[in-house]
Amino acid sequence: MSLAGETAPPHPEKATASQSPPDPGSEFTPLLRAVKGQQLLERRPGWYARTIVTNALGLAAVVTGMALIGASWWVLALAPVLAVLSARTAFIGHDAGHAQISGNRATNRRIGLIHGNLLLGMSYAWWNDKHNRHHANPNHIDKDPDVAADVLVFTSEQAAARTGFRGRLTRHQAWLFFPLTLLEGLALKVSGFQDLRRQTGRERLVEGALLVAHIAGYVTLLLTTMPLAHALVFAALHQALFGLHLGMAFAPNHKGMDMPDPDGEKWGHLRRQVLTSRNIRGTVLTDWFLGGLNHQIEHHLFPSMPRPHLRLAQSMVKAHCRDLGIPYAETGLIDSYRQALRHMHEVGEPLRADI
Repeated sequence: MSLAGETAPPHPEKATASQSPPDPGSEFTPLLRAVKGQQLLERRPGWYARTIVTNALGLAAVVTGMALIGASWWVLALAPVLAVLSARTAFIGHDAGHAQISGNRATNRRIGLIHGNLLLGMSYAWWNDKHNRHHANPNHIDKDPDVAADVLVFTSEQAAARTGFRGRLTRHQAWLFFPLTLLEGLALKVSGFQDLRRQTGRERLVEGALLVAHIAGYVTLLLTTMPLAHALVFAALHQALFGLHLGMAFAPNHKGMDMPDPDGEKWGHLRRQVLTSRNIRGTVLTDWFLGGLNHQIEHHLFPSMPRPHLRLAQSMVKAHCRDLGIPYAETGLIDSYRQALRHMHEVGEPLRADI
């Protein structure tokens, strides 16, 4: 995939973004009323129950397979399967965090703790706090933790401050993005343990105990079903592919989309979510593989909408945006990666020019 020398097509949303309507709040109200009228915000407990049970049976089948063939190197064939199921597990925890599964907060939290902390070693409280701040202000350089300068940077201003090793990383961050996602599974675990310092009281106790239980259970499972060498390779392969899968699901959503000007006009909810998000065209298989996050615009407009309803709401959202003259970004999966990587490549351009 060639990144250098490409000319980025103009972002139509950038021209529209600055044209805030007199009453931006009223833009969203008719759409919300229409969505409620179609009962698309009603929860789907039966759908989620089937999804959770199916995922649990899949995990149990993989564990059984590990026990049966763990003495052979063929056990490594189960690592990609476990990575895919781990991503399904993360998607369930994500939906619980958005209250998509149940109207009961305690029920959602229990589901999130099981699928996040216990099964993945990823702190549910840490993820919820970070992800809700992202949803409140997507792509806002001062408020969205997902675009804060870290391993990757997303604006030329962030890139200008990079020197030394980080500067070299930024120069080539587009090429390094997917290789770096191979470490995401481990990074999520580390971030969860680090966040325990922020937590207090019962939350810290429960979260910490479940994170430790995950690590202990994961290590015990590997060492009791296969030789040490097999276990080390299996764990490395599983965690790398799990991180890659999550990277493939989250990368297309906002990277390369409009970033609100912190000092500019304030957008209403509709523009704030639509102009910063990108949808991915596809079939129900795409929905399954990306956990419904391919309907990123609908998800950001209605975070508590159950996953199976996102596709149903899409035509209504498209029509509403068209009536208001608001660009609705939608592309294919491969092109979404190209757009995201091109944006990161362009951000690093000034540092490459200094070489």
